[in-house]
Amino acid sequence: MLKKDLIELCLLHLLAQGDQYGYELLRRLHHTFPDTQESTVYALLRGLCREGCSQQYLGAASDGPARKYYRLTAQGRDKLAALTEQWRSLRDALSELGIGE
Repeated sequence: MLKKDLIELCLLHLLAQGDQYGYELLRRLHHTFPDTQESTVYALLRGLCREGCSQQYLGAASDGPARKYYRLTAQGRDKLAALTEQWRSLRDALSELGIGE
């Protein structure tokens, strides 16, 4: 599982907690992956929308322009489950080798 897959897993996990706008997702990811580029996160979000794993919509306008929000779809929940299982398998394999102990 590569970093791109891990970030995608994290995005899906965050969206499973509720609809969020792009900048909020980016801010939360930067906390864990500070070297992640903004363009990478938005490219992954667009890809998840193209795959049908998430949907994008405009939220109500606040003090500024309307924000683009993202929500998880049923297909996105399936992908989240598959990526989570891949992560667990990788974690267990590395643990068997004594990595991360």
